[in-house]
Amino acid sequence: MKIGVIGTGNIGGSLARKLATAGHQVRVANSKGPDDVRPFADEIGAEAADTHGAVDRVELVILAIPLSAIATLPKMLFENTPQATPIVSTSNYYPELGDPCIPDIDSGQVESVWVAEQLGRPVIKAFNNILAYSLVELGRPRGAEDRLAVAVAGDDVNQKQKVMGLVDEVGFDPVDGGTLDESWRQQPSTPSYCCDWDAETMRKALAAAVEGEAPRKRAQLPEQFTVLGSNPTHADVVALNRSLNWPA
Repeated sequence: MKIGVIGTGNIGGSLARKLATAGHQVRVANSKGPDDVRPFADEIGAEAADTHGAVDRVELVILAIPLSAIATLPKMLFENTPQATPIVSTSNYYPELGDPCIPDIDSGQVESVWVAEQLGRPVIKAFNNILAYSLVELGRPRGAEDRLAVAVAGDDVNQKQKVMGLVDEVGFDPVDGGTLDESWRQQPSTPSYCCDWDAETMRKALAAAVEGEAPRKRAQLPEQFTVLGSNPTHADVVALNRSLNWPA
């Protein structure tokens, strides 16, 4: 499959590496241009591109950039991207940890609905509720007892199924998170977010989310991370998320 990945940080870079290793034709781009991203592309066996080239006539797009950067993407970025191509949004909103405030989201708009409006295209929400360490280190074959889950939300059934297949391919159980309007259930500080759940627990966590609770819990994060220290372990972060995110 031809896949374009915009953003080569912890999530985008890890997905690009996994997908290139699996034999997909991967193009990668970042905000600094093809020359900057070329060493990484050469390392993983991908093609370096600018943002337009990364999404030109591909079969799947992964957007792994800060949420606030979505609005700065070129307006005609997807003019040569087929309408059937899923555009996967992995971004999260963390104003308490330094993200620029987005008034529409602060007023209650679902993060990925806002993303879709900025892009002028439907999106599929996925790979946003898994820690980078888990994505890199904890993928397992299908059927493994310790296999973790990733939630996938979106409105187009065919696009969502395609993304869920990709989740399975990179080592995780895909769990249907519902429509894009329901994707608030997998946003930061909800019970499904970055807790290393299996599929059964992920479904329960999505159902347990309480609308409007996440911002209150996000507000506690700076203090909580101060307690954890400057270099918390993966286990520390998972434990914090599990204790903080589940409804009281």
